[in-house]
Amino acid sequence: MLDVPVRRLIDPWLEYAGGGLVRLGVTANQLTWAGFGVGLLSGVCIAQGWFAAALGCILLNRLCDGLDGCVARLQGATDLGGFLDIALDMIFYSTVPFAFAVYSESYALVSAFLIYSFMGTGSSFLAFAIIAAKRGRLTDAAGKKSFFYSIGLIEGTETAIFLGLVCMLPEHYAGLAWTFGGLCWLTTGMRIAVACQAFRIRPMA
Repeated sequence: MLDVPVRRLIDPWLEYAGGGLVRLGVTANQLTWAGFGVGLLSGVCIAQGWFAAALGCILLNRLCDGLDGCVARLQGATDLGGFLDIALDMIFYSTVPFAFAVYSESYALVSAFLIYSFMGTGSSFLAFAIIAAKRGRLTDAAGKKSFFYSIGLIEGTETAIFLGLVCMLPEHYAGLAWTFGGLCWLTTGMRIAVACQAFRIRPMA
């Protein structure tokens, strides 16, 4: 929901920084892997109760996630880059609730629900993209992507805000996670409804 306006605001700054990284010889995939590494480190920090450090790692992860796309557009996007961008992000998102479950067993149930909810948003997002690509549908509403980007109530920006909030307010993790998980299922339901409408009719041969 917030991805489009946020990208319009930050993309010029990311493009500028991305140009500098390209001149230094940094590749998009290097940024993707670096972001993934600090993302996993955030999980280690959460499990140890180092929430300020975890927040810093999450912010660095999101920065790398924004920069790798800019660098890829300047250097030439690749299928491998698109794959890594999606797959590693999905793993990172689930790292945070898993780490909270490690931090305290009292968070095991809500963390399981949250990862379950991420499966709904992630699978509906990717399934929509696959069928849209098969039908030749394209959109750059959320920036130039390697895949069809289906807009929803919960997107990358909302997820980043949530991950930041639970690190700043770890004592409220359970309430925030139950609420966010519910919003994820609303998004999943919306995407399924849109898909039922959009893909009901076979495309013309």
